[in-house]
Amino acid sequence: MIAEIEYNSEKYKIDLANPLDISIAIDVSKESVNAWYIDDPEITPVKLDDWVGSVEQGAAVNFNMISFNPHSHITHTECVGHITKKVHSINKNLNTFFFLTEVISIYPKKLENGDLVITKEQLELVLKNKQSEAVVIRTLPNSDKKIRGRYSNTNPPYLLEEGAVYLKEKNIKHLLIDLPSVDKEKDEGKLVSHNAFWNTASEIRFDATITEFIYVEDSIKDGTYFLNLMIAPFENDATPSKPVLYKVLN
Repeated sequence: MIAEIEYNSEKYKIDLANPLDISIAIDVSKESVNAWYIDDPEITPVKLDDWVGSVEQGAAVNFNMISFNPHSHITHTECVGHITKKVHSINKNLNTFFFLTEVISIYPKKLENGDLVITKEQLELVLKNKQSEAVVIRTLPNSDKKIRGRYSNTNPPYLLEEGAVYLKEKNIKHLLIDLPSVDKEKDEGKLVSHNAFWNTASEIRFDATITEFIYVEDSIKDGTYFLNLMIAPFENDATPSKPVLYKVLN
């Protein structure tokens, strides 16, 4: 199904029949993505006296409890409440869900200390004069190992502060990345890229979001898309999310 939409006075055609899901799900049946030093998520049937919420065990319905952390176990979208004393809610601050988006691929640069980073220069090179509200960053090399990555104590690649400042100044409102964080795993709590992107030192960008732990398959080419950023309605700094891309046809 082809839809024509008008966005910022421009008309675009998108194929609604071919959504491109870039989220990572919780799947307790196998090893799944994990970060930040905590145990894996659990999905277990409720037990009330002799009753067990499992059809397989005789109940009329499956009735499960789910224990997880959105920052550790699943694709999630967060607002500035992730790093502020007052816990602002992503559910209250993200009020629109459809954005013109650029998908870009970057080989992180290796620093002298061995860290792999995404730099301002790399972002400038691929984004150039693009005017999208959102950017999806796929780090290279890419593989489906990202959907089961075990990231604790591995010092994954991250975004330099200069890159976050550039994205803020370019008015990118929604940053999506296939890493556990835009910041260095162990940075003494400075979170310089989070702070820079949300502009916490000045006028905070409450409507800006960061989405981490995405996975962009190789079949999804770099270019312009529309993003449907769907979130679960949690009154929390972060929530599980399901970002879906739609290719622009014109």
